[in-house]
Amino acid sequence: MAASSEEGAASLKEQGNSLFKAGNYLKAAAIYTQAIKADPSNAALYSNRSAAFLNLLKVTKALADAEMTIQLNPTWEKGYFRKGSALEAMDRLDEALAAYKEALQQNPKSTEVSTKIKKLSQSIRNNKKAKDRARANEEKSLNFAVLKSELGQKLNGETLVENVHKFFKDLFETSVKDWCANGGKLDARVYFYREKESESSQEKVVIVAVDKAFESPDTLSSCLTFLRQHATDTSSIAACLVVPKQCISFPQVWKGQGSRKWKHSQLDGFFIQLELCAFRRLWFIPCAMENGQPVCRAPEQLEVDSHAVIGPLFR
Repeated sequence: MAASSEEGAASLKEQGNSLFKAGNYLKAAAIYTQAIKADPSNAALYSNRSAAFLNLLKVTKALADAEMTIQLNPTWEKGYFRKGSALEAMDRLDEALAAYKEALQQNPKSTEVSTKIKKLSQSIRNNKKAKDRARANEEKSLNFAVLKSELGQKLNGETLVENVHKFFKDLFETSVKDWCANGGKLDARVYFYREKESESSQEKVVIVAVDKAFESPDTLSSCLTFLRQHATDTSSIAACLVVPKQCISFPQVWKGQGSRKWKHSQLDGFFIQLELCAFRRLWFIPCAMENGQPVCRAPEQLEVDSHAVIGPLFR
């Protein structure tokens, strides 16, 4: 190439660098393009334009220029660094980390690349932990879509189905959250849902404490009678019992054998029992301590006829 072309490219490169430092990335990219036309085998020009494109959020073009930088000068760490930066912007973090590691191989003394590798490695670890937590939370959740479909077969009206479904879903998620936040403890309560507010109360959900209900067959029988009458008096259409296993002296439904035995029956946890007229569902949420913190595991649906903690509230 003629010396004049190289000199022209060098001059354009300086102009582009000045624009880049001033934050005018669009004009800088245009000037670098002119310089590349004058000196198409200059790896530094592609590297600089890659940086400009990246600041313009044109990540595909930034990656293409990084690849060209590597092609023109395979032993220059800057090309791999540009590639890593573009891939990181695309959220292709594992590929970005590999590119940064290649850059470090080409220049082991580069503190810039070492810092990038350290930060990105930590980011990847954090992302993995977040995904693991999200997966664990998903496992703790019920298949609410299936439950909603089942409710739709029992209740009349789309709005009613939606409201009862939301009532239970919110209560389930709150119970899991409260168990973990309160060191593995919950109050034994029955939550009654009314579609219409009564004249004496504007609340659709009425809460009844039942901490003493599970002390004996007699206390449970008395409580059941009261709860059934309460459901009638408040015109409730649904109810949900939330009770920790540790609160139950009777009935100890987890001591069943054969078909009455379930996988996590020996673990601590709590029961959630949903009650409607001609519709009953029961789950046990097993819980354990991990690293000194209470953790809820995937809920297990139980046969309500075999394991019901309390008798039917609606008849």
